[in-house]
Amino acid sequence: MENKILVETSARHIHLSDEHIAILFGEGHTLTVKKALSQPGQFACEEKVTVKGEKGELKMSVLGPARNASQVEVSLTDARTIGVKAPVRESGDIAGSGACTLVGPCGTVVLTEGVIAAQRHIHLTPEAAADLGVTDKEVVKVQLDTARPLIFDGVVVRVSEKFAPAMHIDTDESNAAGAAGVVYGKIVK
Repeated sequence: MENKILVETSARHIHLSDEHIAILFGEGHTLTVKKALSQPGQFACEEKVTVKGEKGELKMSVLGPARNASQVEVSLTDARTIGVKAPVRESGDIAGSGACTLVGPCGTVVLTEGVIAAQRHIHLTPEAAADLGVTDKEVVKVQLDTARPLIFDGVVVRVSEKFAPAMHIDTDESNAAGAAGVVYGKIVK
């Protein structure tokens, strides 16, 4: 595929603020790196948190580093399963989003907002965006090269020097496309 983009499945996870890390894991706790993720400076942690909704709960991996505000990212199936509202939003857009309770080994946090289903998106450097002919915040279509080829609409382009080129979809979207192993997509606008 010409102009192909690596497509990664972003499984359910949580980003925590320093304040919530201290409540859930103890004062002075530092997140423990389990493995580096594809985006520079991002990592999966050894720590896990239980996320409770009205109908159930899920154990979720914590991703680091700490953020200004805690944010739970789930698929729409996850949201229905545990009974939480999860509007489709870009990461960081949590105003008025879903609520849940977080349970860690040392404490509990009630989030009045912060649960979202992440909008499918592409991380690109300025150079990669120029090569692909797209700009920051542009919304495009991406065709996946899988056993069940699928074109995703409403894919937000995010451009920063801090990014490594990759498209992120959630587990529901990945399953719908039959994505397994290394998967690539192509912008078809």
